[in-house]
Amino acid sequence: MSRAKKSRSLFGSTALTVGASLLILQLCFIAATVYYLMLPMAKRSADDLAALLVLSAQTWVELPPETRQDFELELANQHQFMLLADAPVLPPRDVFLPYLSHLDRALSARLGENVTTKVTHFDTTWIWAEIHTGGKLIRIGFPKERLDMDPFRMLLLAFAATIILSLLTALILARRISKPLALFSHAAERIGQGNIPEALPETGIRELSSLAHTFNQMALQVRELLANRTTLLAGISHDLRTPLARMRLAIEMLPDNTDPKLLARLQHDVEDMNRLIGEFLSLSRDLQKETAQNIDLNALLDELADNARSGGAQVVWQARGEAKITAGAMSLRRILDNLLGNAVRYGDGKPVELKLEMSESKTMIHILDQGKGIPPQELENVFRPFYRVETSRSQTTGGSGLGLAIARQLAEANGWKVELLAREQGGMEARVMIAR
Repeated sequence: MSRAKKSRSLFGSTALTVGASLLILQLCFIAATVYYLMLPMAKRSADDLAALLVLSAQTWVELPPETRQDFELELANQHQFMLLADAPVLPPRDVFLPYLSHLDRALSARLGENVTTKVTHFDTTWIWAEIHTGGKLIRIGFPKERLDMDPFRMLLLAFAATIILSLLTALILARRISKPLALFSHAAERIGQGNIPEALPETGIRELSSLAHTFNQMALQVRELLANRTTLLAGISHDLRTPLARMRLAIEMLPDNTDPKLLARLQHDVEDMNRLIGEFLSLSRDLQKETAQNIDLNALLDELADNARSGGAQVVWQARGEAKITAGAMSLRRILDNLLGNAVRYGDGKPVELKLEMSESKTMIHILDQGKGIPPQELENVFRPFYRVETSRSQTTGGSGLGLAIARQLAEANGWKVELLAREQGGMEARVMIAR
């Protein structure tokens, strides 16, 4: 797996970092709130409730029997308490409520004995405290709704809100940072493909706005450099082709007794110079995406194969069924002609095979030769301008080193992909991929 595939995007990395930081911060805040605010308040509330329960039980015992019923009604109306005397002992409680642990400790501290509250379930849930006072076992209780709190639900909601807010905040911050950088990346990629991107917006965050302004200035300078380069090479081409025309005329006017070999060599040198000038111009042009049109790939590959055969090459190609796509015709023809020419030149005189694969998402054109191939470490280098694996610079053993560079630039300008692959059985595969 490549390094690019392993690395995370800036958006994902920033969102993860900010989200994790905010989540940890919120968890620390919740923990501090629970420990320093909610827990002390729960203890104080439990102590006050324990005091009221003990006082109510002791007061009931001390009252004359004829007034106890009125007192019980007052407890029910004012505090939602129910008081029972000499009631049987209840079984241990079977539910866990953190608040009851604080209430147990508060009751035990006030009564000087171990007290454990009990829970009963009828129409509603009741919490009972069994208090020994005045020689009696007083059971005094209240409904669970009197506490009017649910700490687990509160913590769950707080935790859920923390996660949601942290993620939203992280996504907003990451988006605000990564979106302008994505525009920079796309614009830089277009410059790398030889195209001039639209001006980036110089608004928003001050640092990013300054970066956008600098990038726009750089893009403008690149455009001017490309225009100057094209103008310069066009002028050089014009100036060179004028003496070349005179040389052609001089060659034609040579005496009839001129050495035919010398004459042929001069004519060949003049044509090579003219071809090189044309290739220099092609490489220097600001390549743009060609207007797409309907192309019959069967007809195009038939023509290219016939042209190669007329030059003495052996080309294996079998047309398939319907093979029409929409693409830049001139760019595709030039790319395929260049790759097929290289396969013929370096194929050691063995047959070159053309293959066509088409699917709903892409079209693949394969050019397969059986030559000596290219060392693996050179597969990308050959796409550099003027680079040749064979370093003699002889036109008989290699070209100018511009053909593959032009093919790559044309492909990138049109959104296609050109690559060279070594074949297991020897030779090379040139592959053109066109997304549909």
